[in-house]
Amino acid sequence: MTAKRFFTHPLGILGSAIVSTFLWGSAFPFIKWSYQLLEISSDEIGEQMLFAGYRFFLAGVLIFILFTVLGREMRYQKGTIVPLAKLGFFQTFLQYVLFYIGLSLSTGIQGSIIAGTTSFFQILLAHFMYRNDKMSTRKAIGLLVGFTGVVLVNITNGEVTLNFGLGEILLLSAMMISAFGNILVRNEAQRMEVSYITSYQMLIGSVGLLLIGGFSVGFMPFSFTLQSSLILLYLAFLSAAGFVLWNNVMKYNQVGQVSMYLFLVPVFGVMLSSIILNEAIHMFVLLGLLFVASGIVIVNRSKRQVKEG
Repeated sequence: MTAKRFFTHPLGILGSAIVSTFLWGSAFPFIKWSYQLLEISSDEIGEQMLFAGYRFFLAGVLIFILFTVLGREMRYQKGTIVPLAKLGFFQTFLQYVLFYIGLSLSTGIQGSIIAGTTSFFQILLAHFMYRNDKMSTRKAIGLLVGFTGVVLVNITNGEVTLNFGLGEILLLSAMMISAFGNILVRNEAQRMEVSYITSYQMLIGSVGLLLIGGFSVGFMPFSFTLQSSLILLYLAFLSAAGFVLWNNVMKYNQVGQVSMYLFLVPVFGVMLSSIILNEAIHMFVLLGLLFVASGIVIVNRSKRQVKEG
């Protein structure tokens, strides 16, 4: 079975999207856990960026090694440095600089809810960038239902406020950059292998994070134990596996069709946090998951199914 056939098959799309969003959702509790072990507080932006630099550099290396072993051509290809640098800047470097600074200036619950807006931005960008991927009433309803699910999932984590300051603006900007980066990858994947793109853009983007963190707090301020080292390795793995899968899903499908799955990231994040960190879980989480799943179904129903319904 070819990659295109797998990633365009309904089960291939569903399986790949669920695995990638599940992996990204698991990043929430594991990052919290690693911060506890390495004594990184919420206001230590330099340490957070350095740790993110470690994570994405290792992720890029893992992809490079794996696909080299599998026989893929992973050596640098002439003429690709400019698009790779652009992807590394947007999808890894700028997104996470804005995200970490924004999160330090916002509340956890507002950050989690805003993190669910990537789907909005991707579908909106697709409307203007692709003739065959326009916004429709069905997509708008699906987005509203899905985002309601994200709010429900987070409603028991704290007070839902309507404060909108610099932190929230930076977080929204990070999600917009994330959406734009995903679409850039989709476009470049039409002429380059996804594994090649993902590996090099992570390596390039991580260098910026490492430099900012390194010049702020030094390049080795942490005292790693076996446990914290294994958590860092897992975070690198989930980034590598999640982005390779998701970038393939984006490559072979319409943006508006698959973007809804990103609403699953905060849902899985809350559910896995309750399991891994022994945090309380509420029925609102299950209700939120139901709303997110409903939004995905609404958006992905074909026109034929809608007419027959």
